[in-house]
Amino acid sequence: MTTTTKIQPRALVRASGGPRYAVALTVDALGTGLLRPFLLLYGVTVLRLSAPATGIAMTVGIVVGLVCMPAVGRWLDRGARSSVVAASMLIRVLGVALLLATPAGHIWLFATAALFLGIGNQAWPAAHAALVATVTHGRERDTALAAGRALRNAGLGVGALLATACLAGGTTALQALAAVTGLAYLTAAALAWSVHLRAHPGATAAKGGDDGPAPRMRALLGANVIYAFCLNVPEIALPLVLVTQLHASPVWSAAIFVANTVLVVTLQVPVTVLMSRYSRRTVLALAGVVLAASYLGFLVATSLGHGWGAPAVATVSVVCTLGEIVYAGSATALATALAPAHVLGRTLARFELSTGFGLAVSPAVITALAPHGSTALWGSLAAATLLSAGAVATEKD
Repeated sequence: MTTTTKIQPRALVRASGGPRYAVALTVDALGTGLLRPFLLLYGVTVLRLSAPATGIAMTVGIVVGLVCMPAVGRWLDRGARSSVVAASMLIRVLGVALLLATPAGHIWLFATAALFLGIGNQAWPAAHAALVATVTHGRERDTALAAGRALRNAGLGVGALLATACLAGGTTALQALAAVTGLAYLTAAALAWSVHLRAHPGATAAKGGDDGPAPRMRALLGANVIYAFCLNVPEIALPLVLVTQLHASPVWSAAIFVANTVLVVTLQVPVTVLMSRYSRRTVLALAGVVLAASYLGFLVATSLGHGWGAPAVATVSVVCTLGEIVYAGSATALATALAPAHVLGRTLARFELSTGFGLAVSPAVITALAPHGSTALWGSLAAATLLSAGAVATEKD
């Protein structure tokens, strides 16, 4: 057991990469919040593509974007830091520009734009974590990573609200929204680049012939795929259950999503600091237990039927969000702490690859299980998450 970390706001900004970098993160998150939830609408409304074709193109873009992660890891291990973060933003500028240049009906150009956006979105977390790990260490690093996530969620939430307000403007407003997003990414890239942060791998890099994950990380990488499902529960699983099984108003889904965002923004740093008195591995295993308990809570809540079901699901969603907060505050921190210095970039790239894979497959898994009933959906998620927590807890450092 360790003592709880205390960190002042000014020190937290410095530990997160400095004021310019914090502004870059805010602008980048705002731009992503403006576009990400409405990329599907852009394809359907502006480009007049069918909804299935648009969805497939977006999924392919995300999955193929994962292929770039090994290259990102090698680039980071050569010492690059702020340049990789800036590149993850610039490639999304290219994606937005291609999106704006795509004529109606051209699915392949839209898919290419989605690919560039996917590459940027997949590369950013590993690059950001490596940058933070370069400027700070220990529990201050964990807190800085948590602060970055809280800031990103705040930007995503504000961006999504602004985009929602623009939807009434139709096609023209969506195109303007995409243009503003591109400018936001360009501004964020310039700010990130101006930090000019680079690591010096040193002599240990020469010994880095084995770029595979340390044996002690294999269980973590596998478990993280299942843990990552929790990030799509408020966006996919709960709206699906509320609308198709409980026949509840869409207002419930919106309220749960807003509550999730507010809780993550306000509690991510305090909960991470509170949990710093325990080992990262213990905290991550605890997160799995909390998430599994929330999944079982959803199972009970959905059995209450139309009247009480929706309020019960909303209540249990708070527990699920707390599990997500504990998971997010410990998973990347544990991967960073376990990574040998000369393969930090490749380790973080593999960790984000496991997260991206979990996020990519979870919609298909959730929508495949849901028609078979609540027990199939929530029981399976609870069992898989408990097994993952057990694997994390028993793996030795």
